Amino acid sequence: MDISASLIAGLLVALLAIFTVVRAVRIVPQARARNVERLGRYHKTLNPGLNLVIPYIDRVHPQIDLREQVVSFKPQPVITEDNLVVEIDTVLYFQVTDPRAAFYEIASFLQAVEQLTVTTLRNVVGSMDLEKTLTSRDTINSQLRGVLDEATGKWGLRVNRVEIKAIDPPQSIKEAMQKQMRAERDKRAAILGAEGQRQSQILTAEGDKQAAVLRAEGNRTAAILEAEGQSRAIDEVFQAVHRNDPDPKLLAYQYLQALPQLAQGQGNNFWVIPSEITSALQGVSKAFSEVLPPSPATREKPAADDAAAAKAADDTAEAAQAAAEAVADAAEADGRPPRA
Repeated sequence: MDISASLIAGLLVALLAIFTVVRAVRIVPQARARNVERLGRYHKTLNPGLNLVIPYIDRVHPQIDLREQVVSFKPQPVITEDNLVVEIDTVLYFQVTDPRAAFYEIASFLQAVEQLTVTTLRNVVGSMDLEKTLTSRDTINSQLRGVLDEATGKWGLRVNRVEIKAIDPPQSIKEAMQKQMRAERDKRAAILGAEGQRQSQILTAEGDKQAAVLRAEGNRTAAILEAEGQSRAIDEVFQAVHRNDPDPKLLAYQYLQALPQLAQGQGNNFWVIPSEITSALQGVSKAFSEVLPPSPATREKPAADDAAAAKAADDTAEAAQAAAEAVADAAEADGRPPRA
C-alpha cells in the first residue's frame, strides 16, 4: 500500500511538473504578439519565437495579428447636401502597430474603427451633392484616411487605405441617370451623324468645284487653241493674198460673187445694196473691156481671136449690168427701195 501510494504521488508530481513546464513555455508565431499580465498588471508583450513565463502568476492573453488586415463594412445610408440618401460601401485596410495599446486602450478596435468610418463618411459626404459624390471618390478616400489615421493612432493602429467600394443612389435617381446617359448618347450620335453629313457635303462641293475648274480650264484651253487656229488661218490667208498681190479688179469680181449669198437667208426681209456695187460693176466692166497688153501669146493669135475676146468682154459687161438692174428691180418689187 505504501509503495502504491508513493508511486501515485510521484506520478502526480511528475504530471504537475510537466504541466508547469508546458505552461511556462509559450511559442508565438511570426507576425503575432501576445500581452502578458503579472498579478493583474501588464507585464510585457511576447515577441515571435520561444518565450518563458511564470506559470500560475503570469496570464498570457490571446494573440494579436500584426499583419495588415482588410475589413469590409456593410453599406451605410448617407445623406448628401442635396438631401438624397445614398448607400456607401467602404473597405478599410489597417495594421496593428502597438499590441499593448490595441488591447488596453480600446475594448474592440474593429467596432470602433467601423463606427468612426461611418461618422466620418457622413460628415464628408454631407458637404457634397450627388454628382460631386459620384465623381470624387479619391477626395473622399483621402479625407477618410486622414481622419481615421489620426483618431486610431492612440489605439495602436495605422490606417493604410480607405476605399469606397460602391455608391448606390436611390432607384429613381438611377432611372433618371440612365435616361440622361441615353439622351447624351443620342446627342453624340446625332452630332456625329451631322458632322459626317457636313463632311460629305464639303467633300462633294470640293469635288464639284474642282470639276468646274477643270472644265473651265479645258474650255479656256480649247478656246485659246481655236482662236490660235483661226488667227493662224487668217494670217496664212493674209500672207497668201499679199504674196499673190491681187489687183482691185479681182477683188471686185470676188465681191460680186459673194453678193447673192447675202439674200439667201429665209429671214432676210430687209437688205441693203451697198453703194460700192456700182463701182464694183464698173470695175468689172472696165476690167473685161480693157485690152490686154500684148504678149508673145497674144501676138501670135490671129485677128479673129482678138475679135472673139472683145465680143466676150462686151457680153460679160452687159451681163453684170443686167445683174445690177435685176437686183434693183427685185428691191422695188418688195416695196423697199434699195439703199445705196
